[in-house]
Amino acid sequence: MSSLRAVRGRNESAWLLPLAAPDVAQSMKHHSDDDEVDLVIVGCGAGGSTLAQRLARAGWSVVVLEAGPFWEPDRDWVSDEAGSHKLYWTEPRVIDGDDPIPLGSNNSGRGVGGSMVHFAGYTPRFHPSDFRTETLDGVGADWPLAYEDLRPHYEDIEEELPVAGQDWPWGDPHRYPHSPHPVGGNGEVFLRGARACGIEARVGPVAISNGRFGHRRHCIYRGFCLQGCKVDAKASPLITHVPDALAHGAEVRADSMVTRVAVDPRTALATGVHYVRDGVERFQRARNVAVAAYSIETPRLLLNSASQRFPDGLCNDHDLVGRYLMVQGAPQTGGRFSQEVRMYKAPPPEASTEEFYETDPSKPYRRGYSIQTVSPLPIAWAEHVAAQGHWGAELRRRMTDYVHWACLGALCEFLPLPENRVTLDSETDHRGMPVAHVTYSRCGNDHRLMAAARQTMEQIMTAAGASEVMTIERYAHLVGGARMAADPQHGVVDADSRTFAVPNLLITDGSILPTQGSANPALTIMALAARTAARLAAGARGGLRRPAKES
Repeated sequence: MSSLRAVRGRNESAWLLPLAAPDVAQSMKHHSDDDEVDLVIVGCGAGGSTLAQRLARAGWSVVVLEAGPFWEPDRDWVSDEAGSHKLYWTEPRVIDGDDPIPLGSNNSGRGVGGSMVHFAGYTPRFHPSDFRTETLDGVGADWPLAYEDLRPHYEDIEEELPVAGQDWPWGDPHRYPHSPHPVGGNGEVFLRGARACGIEARVGPVAISNGRFGHRRHCIYRGFCLQGCKVDAKASPLITHVPDALAHGAEVRADSMVTRVAVDPRTALATGVHYVRDGVERFQRARNVAVAAYSIETPRLLLNSASQRFPDGLCNDHDLVGRYLMVQGAPQTGGRFSQEVRMYKAPPPEASTEEFYETDPSKPYRRGYSIQTVSPLPIAWAEHVAAQGHWGAELRRRMTDYVHWACLGALCEFLPLPENRVTLDSETDHRGMPVAHVTYSRCGNDHRLMAAARQTMEQIMTAAGASEVMTIERYAHLVGGARMAADPQHGVVDADSRTFAVPNLLITDGSILPTQGSANPALTIMALAARTAARLAAGARGGLRRPAKES
């Protein structure tokens, strides 16, 4: 009970939900473009919404500009796999490299809540070693902050989402605020196979309330976590942080595409952002600007904000904007069982292991991978089967077998490489803005790591009793592109997420991650944003202009 009171004391979103629907956009506070607000935030996903909620509570005037719509779950989301495509960012992008990254549903979000609206709900922490990979393993980069700097913010966010799971033995061992969910057929297969292989596994952690939490409802295990949760059981910023932000005076301005960040040529301070809404170009004045637009759109926006002071793109004096883009290798292994599994009837990532997360000196690669259950619905599963070369009648026959299959997914820590990057293409979008050009290639360590993860998953499936296994290679969780570092020669932002080049410009999304671990990044993005907000609210602005009421 005391824990619930503490959560409600810093974030009342779960108790405000009935007041937030269905026309919250009409009742929120509204600013004019001419108002010089304390902070304008570009993007309302994991980082932007957390920053908005924290600083609105601290008394800052905050406007969040989001390119997509303001979703109303019960009105806008459907229990249909194809009907969820409107949740994805599908505007044009150019991809190349030796191993180009498929974009869209796998990596991008559109609308208030960002990609967490259609993420699987899996929220592990990074390990302490993730912050010192160069020192410990000779690869990647050291962060300018330590795991201990994020621990209290991890704990806070886990309570606010909230996260359910068994006690966690890996990394920094810890407990979760909610007990684990019941295990479905897919989880039973994984736990059985892992046990037979001598691999330790756990149930959770998932950001899905296990029981009533405020006014949010219990998970009903309907199997559509990746399509937007209609019952509000799965966490996303739309329901976990935006309601409280609005209650404390923040404005979320949806359907507003930011095209440039404006910087005063005399002071080198950001003065606001140019954006397009309803086909009209507008400008929002602000004392401080934060960009949280995703690891493709954030570099794209900075590069498109070139000026006489920044001829190669905003904050790009050292040619680092857009570089060190990272994805995780995410192979998936399916196994067929004689009994029905019905893998969709539970949270998709209901069980996992991080036994292979750290560098093993005996292996021919550095860093590692995690394994978790995944539960592709029929369309995604048909793509999986077709990737094995099965078409026509054979594809239809195999699809009738859907309920007999279980599926595991790995997250492999691919290394940050400078040639993996976002640049501006000569092609433009319908606004005349250059589209992002995304170049990606794997290194030898990446290939070896992916092969090892595949071998382990196939061993687990076989040990669980699968009569047939099949694996496809894929990617997940795009991060990097505006990395955090100790100095401007090695990064775009400092340990407080403040850009080195423009003192009142912040970046608070996954693009600032120097490394990515083998963990889903959402929780870490939110924890970083919460830490930045706490330091700003405490007065550690170090060059940021103060809110109006303090001037």
